[in-house]
Amino acid sequence: MSNAAAKPKVGFIGLGIMGQPMALNLLKAGFELTVYNRTAEKARPVVEAGAVQVSSPKEVAQNSDIIITIVTGPDDVKEVILGPNGVAEGARPGSIVVDMSTISPKVAREVHAALAEKGIGMLDAPVSGGDTGAKAGTLSIMVGGDAELVEKCRGVFEAMGKKITHVGGPGMGQLTKLVNQVLVALNLMATCEALTFAAKAGADLEKVLEAVSGGAAGSWQLSNLGPKMVEGDYRPGFMVKLLQKDLKLALEESDFLHVPLLGTSLVHQLLRKAEDAGWGDEGTQALVKVLEELASTRVAK
Repeated sequence: MSNAAAKPKVGFIGLGIMGQPMALNLLKAGFELTVYNRTAEKARPVVEAGAVQVSSPKEVAQNSDIIITIVTGPDDVKEVILGPNGVAEGARPGSIVVDMSTISPKVAREVHAALAEKGIGMLDAPVSGGDTGAKAGTLSIMVGGDAELVEKCRGVFEAMGKKITHVGGPGMGQLTKLVNQVLVALNLMATCEALTFAAKAGADLEKVLEAVSGGAAGSWQLSNLGPKMVEGDYRPGFMVKLLQKDLKLALEESDFLHVPLLGTSLVHQLLRKAEDAGWGDEGTQALVKVLEELASTRVAK
């Protein structure tokens, strides 16, 4: 890896809603950045800001000390890291792979082990905070893996996030992210249900939000997505289909652990209705449209 006086060279794979602003923040912090995205056009803003674009994850790894991946799901993670022309083919012993996707703890541990056989370090470091946190560089980052590797990557994490927490060994970052998503889902449901209730009663929803957001009922979902529901703004900060993917992972893990996730199961079923209605690419606040139909009312103005 680069000497202690120099910033490590960073690679970034996955430049979607979350990845693009995270990569831009690394450039702002002065990191030399090599990037890859399956849809090459999505890399344009990052390249214009100073990143070098290459044609495969392998090439990213060949040019980087720390390689970050943030892609859709477990299969995508395995493909870009362990597949043909993947990170593992180009990474040097002693380099570090940081997967910031949301995948199952089991798959995270499998990838950790496969890379360890090649002398490559790995951290599973999923994030929370949505696109707003990604743009502002204020994400919460929950990290699983070796503590020494966490410290080597701390400067990189601090360029993208405000709260960096080492939560345990391999896979524990992903387990903690699933805990986060259970909380997100139930707070989202509470926001949708409460606003539907208020709308049916004819309340002034903007005044209701003002009244309850600062008290014991307050939550990130209420403060950030509640106003969007009232405005009828369903543009994605985090898509319905991606929350569905995460809840499926949580439910699979809960089945393995024999822990009933009753509320999570309900939200998962309601979001399935949203997907069936064609709202899978909309923001998770589109859940309110399902409850509007059930209550024969409208939250949006």
